[in-house]
Amino acid sequence: MTAYSSNLSDDQWAIISKYFDMKRSRKYDLREVVNGIMYLVKTGCQWRMLPGDFPTWKIVYYYFSTWKKKLIWEEMHEVLVMKIRKSVGKDEDPSVGIIDAQSVKNTLVSSEDQGFDAGKKIKGIKRHIIVDTLGLILAVVIQSASIQDRAGAPTVIKEMKETWIRVIKIFADGGYTGTLIEKIKTLFNIDIEVIKRNELHTFKVLPKRWIVERTFAWIDTNRRNSKNYERLNQTSVTMVHLSAIRIMLNRF
Repeated sequence: MTAYSSNLSDDQWAIISKYFDMKRSRKYDLREVVNGIMYLVKTGCQWRMLPGDFPTWKIVYYYFSTWKKKLIWEEMHEVLVMKIRKSVGKDEDPSVGIIDAQSVKNTLVSSEDQGFDAGKKIKGIKRHIIVDTLGLILAVVIQSASIQDRAGAPTVIKEMKETWIRVIKIFADGGYTGTLIEKIKTLFNIDIEVIKRNELHTFKVLPKRWIVERTFAWIDTNRRNSKNYERLNQTSVTMVHLSAIRIMLNRF
């Protein structure tokens, strides 16, 4: 068995192994396949550059792609969110969310939705996320970096409501003002509370908003997400879910 710091511990593997078909006899150990995927997410290496002591990269990628299409990673992510919330005495289903977007540079590989964020001078994609008050991701959508936050918000809120139906309030920054607030109230019966920075050119930790910024920092510690290396939006979403899964498993 490989011995990398990104490998799952026995306890962590016990938590997630039930999501895979462990009854079939296979040539390759599924735990080592998952370890290979986690290694790639953490280090940011190319699929072809996976160390030789993992199963061959084609096998690792095959399982990654198969589980992505079957939404295994998303299901695992949702259950881990509920487990962590319950472990700290909160309801499994959150009622409050915090929304924000992060523009991310593309590599030379062109992504499915590529654009230019004129404000941040970034050519690439935008990760639009909603987190709970613990910083756990409730929804993530990949959009063009050219899309303004208020224009992209309904899509990610709709994505969140497909799973987390009890959310009734979302905190946001000044980029989510205007007619969006009434639109979200009408479409989803959700109140948006905008937390503004009153003192210009002064650093201040703003209530609630720092939580989602911290989540972006957590995601970026997994180097596969330091830039956008993926062609397909769904693959980019999966890489965010995998980063969040790694972070949540470390809490157990």
